[in-house]
Amino acid sequence: MFKFISRTALFVFITSTPFATTSAQSSGNTAGIKAGLNWSNLHVDGEDVGSENARIGFNAGIFGRLSPTEQLGIQAELLYTTKGTKVTYDGLIDQEVTFNLAYLELPVFAAIRLGDVIELHGGVYAGYLLSSSVSSDGDLGSSSDDLDRDNFQGADYGVLGGVAVNFGPAQIGARYNYGLTNLANSDAAKAFLGDARNACAQIYLAIGLGGKD
Repeated sequence: MFKFISRTALFVFITSTPFATTSAQSSGNTAGIKAGLNWSNLHVDGEDVGSENARIGFNAGIFGRLSPTEQLGIQAELLYTTKGTKVTYDGLIDQEVTFNLAYLELPVFAAIRLGDVIELHGGVYAGYLLSSSVSSDGDLGSSSDDLDRDNFQGADYGVLGGVAVNFGPAQIGARYNYGLTNLANSDAAKAFLGDARNACAQIYLAIGLGGKD
């Protein structure tokens, strides 16, 4: 069975403990890294904006796991992740506007092993907004400007679920994050975004950096 990662990633440090393997032995403390692609959007009043509004971004960071049993692990991650959406205006003037949001996120979730290879993930995440900007391209020309972070909620949180496949020291997975926080934090932002919240699908590759028995 894949010897997955241990060492819980927190905001400013990593702590680690041993976890069980299929041979009922404890592995040494290890660390791991991960990176992947985001397919982000906004959902309003429980309904996703059309897929044509999705923005492609990325996620990258570190992770670690505590494994109370062979079948169950508790994993935490510390990630830099980009989110947002695209809005296309068609008519007399055609213009595409992209909202870019960058977060420091801490997902924490349970990993349930289905045999030696497949895992199911379910849990929560919290995020801190690092930066925001808007870019535009179309009949009115191209531009890119920073947005005042005061227009957006500084904190984001939500639920997550996913599935992963283990290959030796590597893992390939897919995940969906569903935000529960309204993004707008000013009247101007609410006029455009309303009750919009983050929605983000991810694919990723995670790699363990070794350990000892």
